[in-house]
Amino acid sequence: MGGVPGGGPRLRSARPVLLVVDADPERLERCETELGRGFGADFRVRGEVTAAAALDCLRRAHEWEQRVAVVLVDHALPDDERAEILAASRTLHPDARRALLIEWGAWAKRTTASAILSAMSVGDINYYVLKPWIAHDELFHRTVAEFVQEWSRFEVANLREVVVIAAGTSVRGQAVRSLLARNGIPSAFRDSGSALANDVLEFIGEPDPGDGVLVWMPAIGGTVLHDPTDAEIAEAWGVPTTLAPDADRSFDLLVVGAGPGGLAAAVYGSSEGLRTLVVERESIGGQAGTSSLIRNYLGFSRGIRGSELAQRGYQQAWVFGAHFVLMRTVERLEKRGDQFVAAIDTVGEVTARAVVLASGVSYRRLDVPSLEKLVGAGVYYGASVSEAHGLQDRDACVVGGGNSAGQAVLHLARYCRRVLLVIRGEDLAASMSQYLIDAIVAADNVIVRASSEVTGGGGDGRLEYVVLRDRRTGDEETVQADGLFVMIGAVPGTDWLPAEVGRDAHGFVLTGSDAAADPQWQDARPPQPYETTVPGLFAVGDVRCASVKRVASAVGEGSVVVSQIHTHLKVRSDA
Repeated sequence: MGGVPGGGPRLRSARPVLLVVDADPERLERCETELGRGFGADFRVRGEVTAAAALDCLRRAHEWEQRVAVVLVDHALPDDERAEILAASRTLHPDARRALLIEWGAWAKRTTASAILSAMSVGDINYYVLKPWIAHDELFHRTVAEFVQEWSRFEVANLREVVVIAAGTSVRGQAVRSLLARNGIPSAFRDSGSALANDVLEFIGEPDPGDGVLVWMPAIGGTVLHDPTDAEIAEAWGVPTTLAPDADRSFDLLVVGAGPGGLAAAVYGSSEGLRTLVVERESIGGQAGTSSLIRNYLGFSRGIRGSELAQRGYQQAWVFGAHFVLMRTVERLEKRGDQFVAAIDTVGEVTARAVVLASGVSYRRLDVPSLEKLVGAGVYYGASVSEAHGLQDRDACVVGGGNSAGQAVLHLARYCRRVLLVIRGEDLAASMSQYLIDAIVAADNVIVRASSEVTGGGGDGRLEYVVLRDRRTGDEETVQADGLFVMIGAVPGTDWLPAEVGRDAHGFVLTGSDAAADPQWQDARPPQPYETTVPGLFAVGDVRCASVKRVASAVGEGSVVVSQIHTHLKVRSDA
């Protein structure tokens, strides 16, 4: 069947709620009017002047299974009333976007600023909204529209651009959902046999996939895929996975990896006239792409999902003319004269005058056989954002002390009954940003288990429990866990590189002064800061020895390295 004529499969009939709470009736009416003008056709606007009425609205909506999309609460309400409304919204409607309503100019008041920063740091609100001061206040409309768009991505019942139908316990189904999430492709999951799944299947005229996976793309002409490979999904969505047979395979710059560093190199390289090819073996964004919310990246005051940041970088590089080949691996790299030759699986050979290694790192495995058997069935390496809804009112365990682990904990805490954060160290201060630590401490359903490690676990076909060992006493404890998310250590995965590329004892690539000190550097000049022991081969981001493991630093390295590439190419052309 084609696209979605007549609105597509049946969804919940009740319009989602936009709740605004303001003790001033006149200002409340103004907010209601503006919300009705901008969103009244698709949402039910509800205004309340008291905390009691607002709480009743939230509770009734929960009881009647009505969706609440946005909750706007006047900052001028008494602290205890405001906190109670936000807490109820967070508990009863975890997908709802929450914001404080403030008057124009109020941001200059220390009390207002402190309230906003405090509420954001502990996850009570997503941001603040300036009250409309005039009819057709477009800033107010735009801010609320952004909240609505964010909410729609997480709301389970919403029809998305891609719909995945599979059994809730399907390992392949989970892998497809994770693939779509990591690549920033909006998707919805329908558990095989559920009413929502049956509605879709009836609409598109397809049978239940049983133990398989069905992917429907209503946004792409209604394309239906049965048990597709990752590459088939990407190709159907329009993501490039190869080069055209008659394409020019000579490039100025080859970038291996499409994480933050690789994307930055692609943006700056292509924008400065270098014919650039980016090859990524998994998904755009790398580890950063799995982050549910990055709050300390410059320019995004509300924070931004890792996959969205990566998609913006991808689109930016594409607009400048960069070429991409995704879900393919560079299997071999060698230097022939002044050219690099790279062999890409299923694509063949390409040449480049310079290469940037931005392949990042992978999370270290737990090396617990009983848990390895359950990978994809409750055990996940990395932050599988798509799994959070499936753990509603269940217990989850996160292993790791870095920012990615902290972001995963806070995302899971919105849905889970309990989230256990397991770290080997004595505290989080040495490895995690303070804003994440503050939010974790404030979350009443998060427990931090310091000086601990996971030594076992199991379940009947799916994870049901994990075994924790106290590293100080050696005592072991079995705890219930329906999901285990492992984000420990970093493995660079550089074994495929030629021997002349210098690496440290852990496999991280040597650059700059470290490369100069390596006997494999043979050039008369010293290597540039991000240049490896092979002239013209550069490394940026997490794969580089002694790099700072932050998104902003990887982006900085990826942009700066392009000037070094220009220097290298000029030296070669002048020689």
